[in-house]
Amino acid sequence: MKLYYVSSGCYLSPYIVAQEAGIDLRLVRVDSQTKQTAEGRDFLAINPKGYTPALELDDGQVLTEGPVVTQYLADLKPACGLAPPCGTLARYRLQEMLGYINSELHKTYSPLFKPGTHPETRKEREAYLRRRYGLIEDQLSRTPYLLGEHFTAPDAYLFTVTSWAPRLKLDLSMFTNVLAFQERVGQRASVKAALAVG
Repeated sequence: MKLYYVSSGCYLSPYIVAQEAGIDLRLVRVDSQTKQTAEGRDFLAINPKGYTPALELDDGQVLTEGPVVTQYLADLKPACGLAPPCGTLARYRLQEMLGYINSELHKTYSPLFKPGTHPETRKEREAYLRRRYGLIEDQLSRTPYLLGEHFTAPDAYLFTVTSWAPRLKLDLSMFTNVLAFQERVGQRASVKAALAVG
């Protein structure tokens, strides 16, 4: 399988899950400006949405959207415990958390990456992020990981988006449990291996 990515992008979440599960993925870099892959292919022909991550399966089908790719990879190796079984309440809790990170954190970071974002918009987005991190902080005050005692797919996603905060000068110092989580997850062998590649 091939995982198409851009540097510092959202590919890190599914790639961490693949590392945790021992799934061999071939990373293929995409130029975000030209939409050309390192293999010389037109990325828009692979994923018309134009963004990464995109997972090309061995049969040529392509899965997109980071939370979906992450769940798919976790489900390939159920014994690893990265995603609860389908149909269980725990599975819906996983999807609930992936959805929250996607809509309330990930998308809120987007304008902060753009140099032309108006200062008032930046300030409002930063305040919004801090409110949304409040729920995460509360959860991590009770358990070391988002779904309990064990690392699962949403933890990889939270680690990925929260790792953007220092680069964007978003102060999260008031969220001591979130910062401890980042430190804890950052020490995992799978995360170190994933970060070494990107």
